[in-house]
Amino acid sequence: MIEIRWHGRGGQGAVTSVEMLALAAIEEGKYAQGFPSFGPERRGAPVVAFNRVDNHRIKIRSGVYEPDVVVVLDASLVGLVNVAEGLKPGGVLIVNTSKSPEEIKKEMNFRGAVTAVDASKIAREELGVPITNTTMLGAVIRATKLVKIESSEGPLKERFGRLAQRNINALKRAYDESKVAKAT
Repeated sequence: MIEIRWHGRGGQGAVTSVEMLALAAIEEGKYAQGFPSFGPERRGAPVVAFNRVDNHRIKIRSGVYEPDVVVVLDASLVGLVNVAEGLKPGGVLIVNTSKSPEEIKKEMNFRGAVTAVDASKIAREELGVPITNTTMLGAVIRATKLVKIESSEGPLKERFGRLAQRNINALKRAYDESKVAKAT
């Protein structure tokens, strides 16, 4: 089973991201969960959401405390929240940033694998707004190979209707533009 923890801010679409990833996995015949951690969230406040994906039925119903993957939709959270807390050895950190993966590793004193993508820039150019949810989904697919890009297209079309193609374009650009640094 692969467990993912998403860090974002209210209004950035972390909950939508986990839903789209879960639906893409289900599209491939896998079992998946996607759920938020609810609290006193408000627009701009830090939020957390989770995914689990497996080839077998998932019986766990708790939060994700030792993720295989951590996704950060807003790089300003890196200094505010310990985003790598509980990340399993060999885990992957995926960050929306204009910095290189090597810069992120050095800044966080992190020795694991890092994938970096300027999802905010891509979202502004493709969607006209800096909402990075579907953009970061492309980086997650690139870093984890958990699902195929094609499997995300149906859920995106269903969710976003006439705006779906722009979201698909943003996802594909993030997939292509993600930079990966292996664990050291």
